[in-house]
Amino acid sequence: MQDNTYDITESDLNPRFLFSGIHKKTEENDYHSHDFIELIVILQGKGGFIIEGQEHEVKEGNLVILNPGTFHRSFPDSRSDQTYVECYLGFTDVEFKNCPKNFLPLFRGHENIIWLPEESKQLIFHLCGAIDQESSRYEAGRSLMLKAYLIQVLCLIERLRRQELEQVEKSGCSTHYEFKSITKKYIVQNIMKYMEENYREKISLDQIANNMYLSSYYISKLFKSETGDTPINYLISLRMRKAREILDSNPECSVQAVAAAVGYEDAYHFSKLFKKYYGLSPLYYKARLGH
Repeated sequence: MQDNTYDITESDLNPRFLFSGIHKKTEENDYHSHDFIELIVILQGKGGFIIEGQEHEVKEGNLVILNPGTFHRSFPDSRSDQTYVECYLGFTDVEFKNCPKNFLPLFRGHENIIWLPEESKQLIFHLCGAIDQESSRYEAGRSLMLKAYLIQVLCLIERLRRQELEQVEKSGCSTHYEFKSITKKYIVQNIMKYMEENYREKISLDQIANNMYLSSYYISKLFKSETGDTPINYLISLRMRKAREILDSNPECSVQAVAAAVGYEDAYHFSKLFKKYYGLSPLYYKARLGH
């Protein structure tokens, strides 16, 4: 990297979070600018932006960077049948090396609009959903949580921009972004954490996807590529381990109670799964422990 490239320090990423929102846009807004930074993530549908007099098409997976003083307005694509949904984040108090205070470095060609590769798109979508939920809760530590989520978004964007610069330096013509290992591990770890915390409840793949703000197809494909197993099989395995721990510590516990403790209403179905994993039904397993 050249000496005049942007850099992140601890003081750079101590932003002051101003606002956020997820909005279904049905009409064009006024042409305007701000004295703070605004990020807009296109979560769904197609639309357009006019930025400093130039019109741009946007769709799901685009990220728009609007630095202070940048005039803009957005609008839905009237030809599209899909609802146009934006997530917007407003913040200030960032300072990158070799960049004006309270400005974000732009991408190659000073582009305000970038295309997120699938994995970083899914992770940023997840963070947008988490920010939206946290904004509405007003619980203890709310401001710190919002800042933490925002910092993750900014770091992901900067990593994409760095990778683009590195590719341009190597090839001089690359327009593709690569962002794989960290997002994959992060998402899979969060899916596992969610299961660990909720295995006692009824859980479906769709429910996991909704709570992770990801698609069920993407979760299943990513989880299997990283672990060699499907999310549901992992959940069943987790429940069976927990069931065995209960029986090991309390052999007198009824099969129905053990089943309920690990998320199964049907004791017969639970018993079949337990036998499949351990070669013994819960009743025989208990009897063996009794001896």
